[in-house]
Amino acid sequence: MSMIRVDLSGLRARLAGLEEAAEVAARPAAQAAAQVYYDRMVRNVERIGRQTGNLRSALYQVYSQDHSGPGRAMYHISWNHRKAPHGHLVEFGHIQRYKVYVGSDGNWYTAIRPEMRGKRVPKRGASQAVKDAYYVPLATPKHVAAQPFVRSAAAAAPLATAAAEARLRELIR
Repeated sequence: MSMIRVDLSGLRARLAGLEEAAEVAARPAAQAAAQVYYDRMVRNVERIGRQTGNLRSALYQVYSQDHSGPGRAMYHISWNHRKAPHGHLVEFGHIQRYKVYVGSDGNWYTAIRPEMRGKRVPKRGASQAVKDAYYVPLATPKHVAAQPFVRSAAAAAPLATAAAEARLRELIR
């Protein structure tokens, strides 16, 4: 019987080095993927068309310390809901029940019945009848179609994966 001896200490050292390099490279690789998604979202919002520009300026990407750890990095890519509270209406569509207008300041407003001016605005959870008595309803409610800018950015997954892999390979070498 023959015996072969192999010294694997060099391989073990190389693998340990790769593991350490992979941990360091996780965040830049995740950022490369996040950038692809962010760029696609920006492009999607610009495709929709500009009304006020609030939605475009509300897009962000940020590193999530809470969801990241050793060898793992996560980025959140979305829109700031305070800057563009209407983002979900654009993304998912909605039913427009009331007349709207653009004020002299460039903002959109819901038309109020003349006899209701100066009275308290209905609360968010108010009944439909209370809201109908306060706002000027359309003759027929209008369906405003969804213009997805976040969900359609998911189609960039292969590009995001490729960007992350390329950045990972670049940093591990």
